[in-house]
Amino acid sequence: MTIDDIIAQVGNLGGVLTLRPGPGDGSPEVSWGDVFFYYAPDGVVPKAQPFATIVTKDYPDDTVSGLDRPGVFRVNVDAKAKTMDEDVDYRGADVVFPHPLYGRMGWLSVVNPGPRTVERLGELLRDAHGRARARYERRAAKR
Repeated sequence: MTIDDIIAQVGNLGGVLTLRPGPGDGSPEVSWGDVFFYYAPDGVVPKAQPFATIVTKDYPDDTVSGLDRPGVFRVNVDAKAKTMDEDVDYRGADVVFPHPLYGRMGWLSVVNPGPRTVERLGELLRDAHGRARARYERRAAKR
């Protein structure tokens, strides 16, 4: 799967606001080239974290996946998953693993998703989208 494949898949879920920060848009330079997915059918960035992201490089506090290697990216999904402490290869491609920093908060990740993870990643993204949609609808009902 490519980054564009994932963006298209998530965009097809409906009501998704996809942000791709870059020069001149006011976003921090460290986020340029990455992708952030929100449920926001009104097109307004919600005051909530995205339900999924695609990260294309190492961040200062997140280097274990080696995203500075050519052609490497990581998809991160707010899966609300219960994760266990175990030995994880954070650099391994096409494997679902707890997010290096946010795994304890239920986030899961995949470096360069491929044939082994395509179905599972799709499920994770649909579930995260559904939870984000439900949060949006609850907040909208309170207004």
